[in-house]
Amino acid sequence: MLDQRRTTNLLLLIIVIPLVFYLLKILSFIFIPLIFSMFIALLFLPLMRWLGKRKVPKWISIVVVILLIFIGLKVGAELIKLSSKQIMASNTEFFDKAEVKLADAKLYLEETFGIVFQNDKNMISGFFEKDNIGTTFDFLRKFLTMILMTAFFVVLWLAESINVHNVLNNTILKQKHASVKAFMKIEKDLITFIKVKFFVSLLTGIGTGLACLFFDVSFPIFWGLFAFVINFVQMVGSFISVILLSIFAFVELDPTSTLFFFIVSITGVQVLFGAILEPIFMGKSFSINIITVLVMLMLWGYIWGIPGLIMAIPITVFIKIILEQFPNTKKIANILSGS
Repeated sequence: MLDQRRTTNLLLLIIVIPLVFYLLKILSFIFIPLIFSMFIALLFLPLMRWLGKRKVPKWISIVVVILLIFIGLKVGAELIKLSSKQIMASNTEFFDKAEVKLADAKLYLEETFGIVFQNDKNMISGFFEKDNIGTTFDFLRKFLTMILMTAFFVVLWLAESINVHNVLNNTILKQKHASVKAFMKIEKDLITFIKVKFFVSLLTGIGTGLACLFFDVSFPIFWGLFAFVINFVQMVGSFISVILLSIFAFVELDPTSTLFFFIVSITGVQVLFGAILEPIFMGKSFSINIITVLVMLMLWGYIWGIPGLIMAIPITVFIKIILEQFPNTKKIANILSGS
């Protein structure tokens, strides 16, 4: 009888897990801003508690947090505007040079590997076709909608209309003591993760921008901002940043020792901050093995795209902490951490 029940539970689990992931993918327009907002709210919870101890009304605390978020967004928008002006103000020499080098690279690929490209239009101007512009506007519309929904959910989290502790207590962790302990660990670890990731990404962006400035590579503000943003994608972001910037530098710099040392410099920035300092700052709480990281990146990237890649590690940490609370699932948590 016990074996039959165990088999039934296993079959139900096999059915339920794919269904849950399917719903997460279908309802991504709700779950992405909901999870993003939870991480943002967790980051500001210590400030909310500090203001609460000083008898500051909750609505004023929420306004303060919203103002801080708005200031952060404003700074980001100004940096984007500054980098855009830098790109628009550049003369056409770079684009002409890029067209020549891309044409040479295309010719080499055609002659060496037999790859055939379309020759009826300018390679760079293809980015500015009507179809691409329409796609860009559609992306911006979805992005703004996501921002507004995230802001709405942040207010709900901070006002405790959605209470994480109560949700854990009433669903996964039935014992009050266990739910409090798990919630405090989740809050502490996720706040550490967000702070360290932001700090490391900021240093990576500054280092990349300075490398571009030193080697006279165009648009250092843009590339610094790009490196800062893409670094939030664990592991993959560093490779994307180095590869794209190396290709871009290939257009501007002659393939000599200068290009080589530039690539070494931006790779060194990624290794120093991403592979050395970040693990030191993160500590043992985030000791997740490489295979788990790659699997989670693929899984959440498939389900939610770029937002999934960004949130894959925090979600994994969240799941690991929950699994550690039960004796039957502690082994799975140990496998995730590689211990």
